[in-house]
Amino acid sequence: MKFILIFFLCFGYLGFGQEKAPQELTYNEFLGLVKKYHPLVKNSQIQINEAQAALLKARGAFDPKIEVDFNKKQFKEQEYYSILNSSFKIPTWYGIELKASFDNNEGIYLNPENTLPNQGLTSFGISIPLGQGLLINDRMAHLRKAKMQLKLSKSEQQLEAVSVLYEASMAYFNWKKTYDEVQLYEQYKSNALLRFKGIQTLIEQGDKPAIDSIEAKIIVQNRELNLEDSKLKLTKAKLGLSLFLWLENNIPLELADNMIPETALKSTIAETLRTNDLMQSDFSVVAHPKINALQSKLDMLEVDRKWKANQLLPKIDLGYTYLSEPSYIDRYRLEDYKIGVNFSFPILLRKERGDLKLAKFKIQETQSTLDFERLQLTNKIKAQQAEITSLLKQNDLIRNLVNDHKTMLSSEERLFDLGESSLFLINTRENNLVAAQLNRIALENRYYVSNSELFKIIANPN
Repeated sequence: MKFILIFFLCFGYLGFGQEKAPQELTYNEFLGLVKKYHPLVKNSQIQINEAQAALLKARGAFDPKIEVDFNKKQFKEQEYYSILNSSFKIPTWYGIELKASFDNNEGIYLNPENTLPNQGLTSFGISIPLGQGLLINDRMAHLRKAKMQLKLSKSEQQLEAVSVLYEASMAYFNWKKTYDEVQLYEQYKSNALLRFKGIQTLIEQGDKPAIDSIEAKIIVQNRELNLEDSKLKLTKAKLGLSLFLWLENNIPLELADNMIPETALKSTIAETLRTNDLMQSDFSVVAHPKINALQSKLDMLEVDRKWKANQLLPKIDLGYTYLSEPSYIDRYRLEDYKIGVNFSFPILLRKERGDLKLAKFKIQETQSTLDFERLQLTNKIKAQQAEITSLLKQNDLIRNLVNDHKTMLSSEERLFDLGESSLFLINTRENNLVAAQLNRIALENRYYVSNSELFKIIANPN
């Protein structure tokens, strides 16, 4: 079915020597094509892929690492030195690092500091930050923020997809509106031509004055002018709609001349956009993508705050390494070890205190934006629900108004046939009817747009 639809979009119905049969492109099918093939919708997925790559990079800071450093000097058949340092490091979550190593050094000109037993030396050690970096450190902060960035990217991808679908919907509704206007003007142009020919016949029979043909001709010309203008608008609307029609590999489509918009759109749009359920129940903005995005930004700022607060602590790194010869690795000797302590602490902490204050200010700003956005979304949803309800009532009223104008026009035409009315009154009645039907088309369009606005506010493209 999808292949057939795409075929009609590209080429229309190829009837040999026959007029192309109208083919309806429903709103639901149109949105399905936009979701699947539009380049901007597909590009929004790239943000998620980038966030996943950043998360993978952040996790790399916790990867175990093997290091080997070997240096050897041979000169005039003498081995000056041969130095081998190998290690295996395991960084852990709370800044603690485990390390196992094997060193083997020899040579007649070896630095005494590097002198080791003949079989080499093995060691097992641990490094613990007691101040900065214990509860939170740079690699821990980056990994947490990468996870939050992934959630943020998913929310932004939803918002981007919804924005594209909304713009596509506006193009479809404009196409629908201009198409309906063309159909309306074509109908009343036919009526005006038929009336003009009838007036000419009555004039030839002497039943009507010749001036009536001029008035009837003016109506025909006005209808032709209106029709030509509406056709121009329809052509532009089709070109605007074609911007959202694509195939795989970013191949653009062009709307075929025989494609027409959905005739029953008014009864299906609420189901297509799932706005009918939203009209019957209160919608919570807790899981809204915009709220999720702001909450993710707030969580990332909170990680920054904790990291900046941690910088106020002194830097104390304690390291302990147990030493053993390979042949005695199974015998633990308490007296064979290496221990070290590093300590540093800025006295005034002006840089650290300034960074912490800036982090707190950013959190306050984002929290205020989040609170405002919650209230704004809630009010927008309520306002849009009220607008849709009102537009449904207005559509019922305009439909009754159109029917009344049709009745008045029919009555005037019967009076004209009996010789009790004039062409001027018939044209006046018909102009009122055309204006009412144009208002009906405009109100229907407002109803479509209002449903799409609610869909955009809810921001659920699935």
